[in-house]
Amino acid sequence: MSVELPFAPVDTIIRRNAGELRVSAGAAEELARRIQIRGAELAVEAAERATEDGRKTLMAADFGVDPGDKDALELPIAPVDRIARLDIDDRYRVSMDARVALARRLESYADTVAAAAAVLARHADRRTVKREDVETYVELGPYYDTE
Repeated sequence: MSVELPFAPVDTIIRRNAGELRVSAGAAEELARRIQIRGAELAVEAAERATEDGRKTLMAADFGVDPGDKDALELPIAPVDRIARLDIDDRYRVSMDARVALARRLESYADTVAAAAAVLARHADRRTVKREDVETYVELGPYYDTE
């Protein structure tokens, strides 16, 4: 599975949660990978809801959040759209509001993972957030956003 997200916006998200800590390229890469995995899972769940309702178009409501303003998001919509389509059939369409809603959920998830990774780095008495901090947090018990 290749990572669909560009690292720059993911790096921005992890840095805004890291405070004074440095961030390794590996941490940003791992967070991008985890965002992608979570996004594909959410899209599968949304497709199941759409199927139950007799629809072939994923809507924002299928992701459980109000899409809000897409310009307020750090994650770009086009890669999020590709992530949404990774594990669902080609027969599904993804509305623009659904893409924005998914991006909002994923950014919330990324903020939580990044903040936790920063706590783990500080606990290890390091000045750099590393890939292992992201991995450890997800392995200990993944946070599934409640938005």
